[in-house]
Amino acid sequence: MRVFGIDCGTECTGYGVVDLDETGREARLAAIASGGIRLPKKQPLAYRLATVHAELSKLIAAFQPDVVAVEEVFYSVNAQSALKLGHVRGVALLAAADHGLDVVEYAPLKIKSSVVGFGLAKKEQVQYMVARLLDLPEPPQPADAADALAIAICHLHYAQTARNQGAGLVGEHEIGARRTPLVAAGIAIEINFAARPTAQHPVHQTKMRQPDEDPPLLPAYPRKGQP
Repeated sequence: MRVFGIDCGTECTGYGVVDLDETGREARLAAIASGGIRLPKKQPLAYRLATVHAELSKLIAAFQPDVVAVEEVFYSVNAQSALKLGHVRGVALLAAADHGLDVVEYAPLKIKSSVVGFGLAKKEQVQYMVARLLDLPEPPQPADAADALAIAICHLHYAQTARNQGAGLVGEHEIGARRTPLVAAGIAIEINFAARPTAQHPVHQTKMRQPDEDPPLLPAYPRKGQP
């Protein structure tokens, strides 16, 4: 599966293309492309929107994704900024529809929780974990590109979980919990699920770990007792 993630912005719209390779024993994530579409502030809004639509259309045509993933609308204190961002989202959705692609949307908290494990993670933490999960030599730049890759990764995680849940349902009988490993850059993401939720086996529980090692320590989260 190939996902085209879009992080909409009025000054820079990020994009990221991620593949899920399931040919081996363990599914692996692979970054195909990422970047940012920068929009000149001096241009009228209509021209900036036309630029976003044209560039996204070219990229979608070039990389041929299976689905487009974007961030859900969130409330902003500044109504004017929220309105402008809504315009950018609209042309992004239009670009996907022009190519006959389905669009999935995820809340910011869900995206960060899926990638970092913490819904209020900072941009630097998202960049760090995206680089780890995709085995990149350095954090993606600009930050909008890292956010777009995170959106794509989020959808791949949830899509795989949903598919595994569907495969595990047999009538209304409990068939027990199973674990599906998704390995990216040496980090195993175990998704535990069962046909029916129980206290021991919830339907959805995701955790990230380093095989046979302690979890990687994020820069903003020192262990207790450390300065």
